[in-house]
Amino acid sequence: MKTALITGANKGIGFETARQLLQKGFFVFIGSRSLENGLEAVKKLNAEGLLHVEAIQLDVTDDRSVRHAREEVGKKTQVLDVLINNAGINGGSAPYTILEATRNEYMDALKTNVIGVASVTQAFLDLLRNASEPRIVNVSTSVGSLSLQSDPQWPAYKYAKYGVYAVSKAALNMYTIQLAYELRDTNFKVNAVCPGLTKTDFTFFNGGEVSIAANRIIKYALTDKNGPTGKFFSEETNPETGEIPW
Repeated sequence: MKTALITGANKGIGFETARQLLQKGFFVFIGSRSLENGLEAVKKLNAEGLLHVEAIQLDVTDDRSVRHAREEVGKKTQVLDVLINNAGINGGSAPYTILEATRNEYMDALKTNVIGVASVTQAFLDLLRNASEPRIVNVSTSVGSLSLQSDPQWPAYKYAKYGVYAVSKAALNMYTIQLAYELRDTNFKVNAVCPGLTKTDFTFFNGGEVSIAANRIIKYALTDKNGPTGKFFSEETNPETGEIPW
């Protein structure tokens, strides 16, 4: 049975991604900053007959929590097939511009959306290396695309800047490029995936269905040996091929 760890999976897109992977026969570790919330998520999945799931307390901004999560997962398996770095925060407040943003807002966003991803990935890399076809998906956003954000012809050019959030996700995208490069001569596939604007509490319940967003993430978590690596995908932005510019 293949295994997956999803950070921030107690709700929203992460929870739905866990559900769909369970339906595909995976054993899923639900990373949740609050263990109580993670256990509640497991209870909901169990009620649907999805039993191969376990909650793991995981605060991606806390090194001790990350180490403890690695220890707990390591007690259950020595192989991790899929890591989905889904946990993320907006990091800013209305009007979401960098002219009003505070130092703390930048720090909070970077700690979760970039440093947290790097810390979790590094902690679980040994288990991923034990998989025959390890996959890493960093959940990003088209808001983090330098090319699109600077293009006056892009439909979202005049809105959806979300300054601090965009800065942190652009940094995450560069991390993805560097990680894919350093793992280029291995069986790893590493990609950044934008699930699209989705109806969750993160977006004040605006956007598309969470099931579609999760499916977009899973597509690249399950890509085969001939699949892409070191790429940026947003099927909402580019329905034809999915790939969008950095």
